Formats: sequence, C-alpha cells, structure tokens
Amino acid sequence: MEFKVRDITLADRGSIQIEWASKHMPVVNIIGNEFEKLKPLRNIRIAAVLHVTKETAVLIKTLIRGGAEVWLAASNPMSTQDDVAAALARDGVHVFAWKGETQEEYFWAINKVAECEPHIVIDDGGDLHVYLHTQKVDIATKVYGGTEETTTGVLRLKAMEKDGILRYPVIAVNNALTKYLFDNRYGTGQSTVDGILRATNMLLAGKTVVVAGYGWVGRGIAWRIRGMGARVIVTEVNPIRALEAVMDGFDVMKMDRAAEVGDIFITATGNIDVITKDHYLKMKNGVILANSGHFDVEVSVKDLDSIATSKRELRECVTEYTLPNGRRLYLLGKGRLVNLVCAEGHPSEVMDMSFANQALSVKYIVERYTSLKKKVYDVPIELDMEVAELKLKSMNIEIDRLTESQRKYIESWSL
Repeated sequence: MEFKVRDITLADRGSIQIEWASKHMPVVNIIGNEFEKLKPLRNIRIAAVLHVTKETAVLIKTLIRGGAEVWLAASNPMSTQDDVAAALARDGVHVFAWKGETQEEYFWAINKVAECEPHIVIDDGGDLHVYLHTQKVDIATKVYGGTEETTTGVLRLKAMEKDGILRYPVIAVNNALTKYLFDNRYGTGQSTVDGILRATNMLLAGKTVVVAGYGWVGRGIAWRIRGMGARVIVTEVNPIRALEAVMDGFDVMKMDRAAEVGDIFITATGNIDVITKDHYLKMKNGVILANSGHFDVEVSVKDLDSIATSKRELRECVTEYTLPNGRRLYLLGKGRLVNLVCAEGHPSEVMDMSFANQALSVKYIVERYTSLKKKVYDVPIELDMEVAELKLKSMNIEIDRLTESQRKYIESWSL
C-alpha cells in the first residue's frame, strides 16, 4: 500500500482526533451507514486533493465505507495534520501529505493521486482539476466527473468550461446552500479568529481590523471579529457587496486609506495582490497580516520579501518583516490560510454539512455520469435539502410542513 506521510508512528494520535471529529459529524455518519449497506461506490477510484484534517478523514472513511478506493493529497502545503495523515495511511488510504511541503513536493503529491487513473475527482481549490487537464489529459478524458469545494476552484472550473476545455462534469459543492451559508460564513469566521488568536494571543477588543472582501467568507470574518469588540473596516470591489457592508454597520473604504489605520488585516477575496508594497509602506508599526483566501497571493508575500530589510521567525506562526522605514509588520502562517496553518480549520459541526454534500455529490455522479454534460453543475436542490433536514434531525429540531392546501395556494396563480 503506497503512501508518504511525515511520521507513521503518529497514527494512534491521529485516530483519536478522527474519532473526536466523527462524534460531531452526525450527518456524514448517517450517510456513511447508508453507504456501508448499499456500497454505491464499489470499484470506484477517487483522487482527492483536500486539506488533510480530522474532518476530511471522516469524509474519506465514509467514501471507503461506500466501496471506494481513495488516493489523497493535500490542497495546501501547510494545512496537513500529520497525525491524521498517518492514521489514514495506516487504515489503507493512499495518502501523500505532510505539513510544510515545498512547492515541488506539493505537485509531486498531486501527480501521485492523479496517476491512480481516478473515476471521480474531489478537489479543494482546483489544482487537481487543472493538473489533470494540462498534464494528464489522457487520464482526464476517462474521469466520470468531479466535485469542487471552494469558490476559487469553482471560478477556475467555470473559466475552463467557458473556454471549452472541461473534459468531465463537475458539481460545485461550494455553491450548495448548506455549504457556503455555513462553512464559508460561520466556519471561516470562527476558524480565522481562532488562527489569529493562536498565533498571536492578542486582544482583539479595541483593535481596528480591515477585512478585504465581503463575500460569505469575508462577512463571516467581519461579524465574528466585531463580536470580539473590534472596529471593522471592509474593503471591496463589488458595489453591491460594499453597500451590504455599509448597511450591516461596517466602515467601507479603499485599501489605500485602510492601510493607514488598520491594526490587523485579513484578506478573503480569492484574488491576487490585494495588499501590496504600496500598502505595506503606509502601515503602522506592529500591523498583523493574515490571509483567509485560498492561496498565498492575496497578501503579496513577494512584495514583502522585496522591500524588507530583514525578516525573522518570531513565533511558530509569525514572521516579522522590518521595512526600510523601520516599521515592523507581522505575517501569519506565511500568508497561507491562517485558519488551517495556525489553527485546525473549520469546526467539525460545519464540515459535517460540507462533506455530506461531497459524499452525496460523488454518489450522484457515479449514478448519472453517462447522462451529464461536460459542465459545472450546482448541487441538486434535493440533495441540499436532504443535508439540511438530516442536520436538523441530528439537532433534535422539528419544523413545520406545508399542508396540501398551503402547497396548492403558493403554486397557484389564480385569485
């Protein structure tokens, strides 16, 4: 059984972490029980590039219970929980992931999972999808279909569809209501705060925090940070989202202006060069820089490196940069996902819904791939609703149902 992890002797500790996550992921467990009975993924090979966390492990084990063979690599060089990777390897998963991969090692691992010749591709950020379409075209043509976990990845896939090069159908799990309304908003909001606090142990109350981007991730961060007593400034390029932020009670301004007043900066845009050299040179001494977007390009690390007179690792997750003007800026997690590099990622309860969508979407593709077009699909609404109902049931919450007369009333156009 082929795998590569940091230290296989960490497996016992990893198994305990997976057990803890599983206790807080009842919906995925319900689906797993059903998978074990029916084996809907029998003889299916799955290539997955995901953050290798305890929550991801619960998903992987669910897919295996359904009969699948899984090959797994990390979707971020810094996000792997090494004990979890070890536990998965011991349990028969072809896992190639360890925290602190170089760029070369990161793509080596992606290549390893791509070469399993998967029937199904599960991705977080789009790197595996893009790799298959550019480096392993012969393998991509045989893929039944795939899923995508993130906004960034969905945008990349839609660009591929627009250019006419997408070679298999993909379900945008990120677009499920039970994913982005909860994972992106509540999950990233809480875990971003968690990452910043673990890295710095700073008091947020009284600070001025600049949040770049007011999508579901950005608004989740802004609301959680405000709840900690901070003054929050939002920067945006979308006028509707900027107006939402204003109506939600936040200050909105350009990054050029915010750069002069912020104490902590958090990017959540999925784009490049959100904070650059010109902004750094305007910032106050002691500013904290963090990123909650997918890649390490929002807070421009290359610009920091180019202008800094010196840098040093001050704490495990904090790099101090000294600028020519003598001011010091502090970058968290090397500019990568602060919630995963400096903390443990999203709470299990939130990932329960995201990964329930993943499992059900994989089953959906296996059952229907011959009739699906080579395009990006949203999660079918019936699966989205099923996840919501299962989550409510696990929380012992009951809701009303429409009566037949109520249903007819809202479906009728007549007086």
